[in-house]
Amino acid sequence: MSATSSKPKEQFVHSVFESIAPKYDIMNDILSFRRHKAWRKFTMKKMNMSPGDTAIDLCCGTCDWSISMAEASGGTITGLDFSENMLKIGRGKIAARGLENSITLVQGNAMELPFEDNTFQYATIGFGLRNVPDLRRVLGEMKRVVKPGGMVVCLELSKPTWQPFKGLYYFYFKHLLPMLGKLIAKRYEQYKWLPDSLVSFPGRDELADIFRETGLAKVEAYPLTGGIAALHIGTKETPHV
Repeated sequence: MSATSSKPKEQFVHSVFESIAPKYDIMNDILSFRRHKAWRKFTMKKMNMSPGDTAIDLCCGTCDWSISMAEASGGTITGLDFSENMLKIGRGKIAARGLENSITLVQGNAMELPFEDNTFQYATIGFGLRNVPDLRRVLGEMKRVVKPGGMVVCLELSKPTWQPFKGLYYFYFKHLLPMLGKLIAKRYEQYKWLPDSLVSFPGRDELADIFRETGLAKVEAYPLTGGIAALHIGTKETPHV
């Protein structure tokens, strides 16, 4: 996707998240049937962070995952998001937990990370990859900034594959969710965007293949809650001497 064709999507997604920021956490509960915390707990277990490990958390939103990593490793965590309104809510959560010295927040673009190669042990993205204009470019950037042996980790909504759950979920996602967005967050168009964004997003196996195409090794893909979400992990190989 060219920079020009990606611009309208980028601007639209930015406006979506700026406007839904105050209700983002409660809508996440509704969107995931309150499962997103359990999914993140499972992800943290698979990541198995060591004391002092560093991470960059892309599309960090209101910073729940950044906080989980800071509490798990005690290392420096950098949260990056393009929505200042989301970061503002994240700053409040970080201050409430006394983690201001552990987490640095940066307003920036996931497609052009302002960091050197081989900087972090982990690069994570939670529920953000389907919103970027070019997911391959973002995964390439994540791979670039992790150290050899480091992990690229993506937790994202996915596509259930088994019936009747698949049919029920798509009905919920396409018809009921935007109505709930209208009722709770007073935003219909913004929550209509979420099911639309999932339609064009790769399924679990396809995304695992894209991880491999990006040059990541030891790619693991886990379906979560009947496949409505998926965890993907890839490792940056150590160069052969």
